[in-house]
Amino acid sequence: MTGTQQEISYIVREPHEKNVELATKLFSMKHAHCARRFHKQMPGYRMSPLQGLPNLATMFGVGGIWTKDESSRLQLNSFKVLGGSFALYRYLQKQLGILGEDTPFAYLASDEVKEKVGNLIFASATDGNHGRGIAWAAKRLGFKCVIYVHSETSVRRIDAIKSNGAKVVVIDGNYDDAVRQVAIDAEKNGWTIISDTSWDNYTEIPTWIMQGYLTLLAEAQEQFSGVGIVKPTHLFIQAGVGALAASVIGFYHALFGQNAPKCIVVEPDQAPCIYESALANDGQPHTVTGALDTIMAGLACGDPSPIAWEVLKEDADAFIKVPDYIAAKGMRMYATPLNGDPFIISGESGAVTLGAFASIMQYPELKELKDALGLNKESQVLFINTEGNTDPVHFRQIIWEGANPVPKQYWINL
Repeated sequence: MTGTQQEISYIVREPHEKNVELATKLFSMKHAHCARRFHKQMPGYRMSPLQGLPNLATMFGVGGIWTKDESSRLQLNSFKVLGGSFALYRYLQKQLGILGEDTPFAYLASDEVKEKVGNLIFASATDGNHGRGIAWAAKRLGFKCVIYVHSETSVRRIDAIKSNGAKVVVIDGNYDDAVRQVAIDAEKNGWTIISDTSWDNYTEIPTWIMQGYLTLLAEAQEQFSGVGIVKPTHLFIQAGVGALAASVIGFYHALFGQNAPKCIVVEPDQAPCIYESALANDGQPHTVTGALDTIMAGLACGDPSPIAWEVLKEDADAFIKVPDYIAAKGMRMYATPLNGDPFIISGESGAVTLGAFASIMQYPELKELKDALGLNKESQVLFINTEGNTDPVHFRQIIWEGANPVPKQYWINL
């Protein structure tokens, strides 16, 4: 089923037998436990909160709304450090010939390891959060780091990367241009690329990054167990290149197979590469070109990660693309909670899933989509707040000044 209502376009797949083979191979609980054992060793690690919003759930007529809040992860304002750090860990293990073992973080940061692996320089392209996480992990392991950003990246995000010791290179174009340029320069300079998107003959490190994200999902399942919930019924997952979405959806399909939660992928309508790939319905990833001009900087990607797409095309249940005001709406909902619900600081990319869900539940025009997704009083809905206030100026413009307002015809009437 496809449709466009309230400026939200959607594709809902017919119920079908899922192919969970790849999900099970890459995102099993075994992989999640491995990632979490590593992350527990990292300086400053603690479990991020799973926030319940019971009053909002009552307002929208669902059983529960839950947000895994990554805004405080290692004081880096984003979940991204989980993937980047785990990829560095795996890469160093491979260089040392000990891949597959558990290796102490302190050992990897030792002079002995530097003598064995040499003066490695890690490089990546980013819209902000991934680069900051790579820079943080490289600094703590004692290695140099070069991060490429595009010309529209905010100075606040660039400064956050630099504050973790990385050299930042600004290139003309968009995020995908930065990805292509860092690949060229890395080959010329002998750098090691730590990218969260894959391409031909470059899949191992992106896979490690996606497996690193499994830590937050293992935590979430432990937290759900603590409140007597076996699993969420619905996952709303934001997507840029699709790495996080594939990790989340892959994990739950590896864990629950055909009984996995219903999985909904949400993207900005100015950078909907996953949506367009699903719409083409030919099994191939498709590129979206242009300026990718969206406030959701972390999702402004035109090229899907091929390895992520392999999971999403098999196991995602719906694909949605939304305008920027939906993300701004989600930010304001988190920042001004109903009485008794927790206050959550969420950036544009972190809040878009809540904004999309709220719109689906609010508007009669989207009732067909709501019904197709099976959202009702029994639903336990999980969101991941992937980032906090990563751009303070823009955050205040949205929360204080009302930037990217919801059009009046779509104002809430509940």
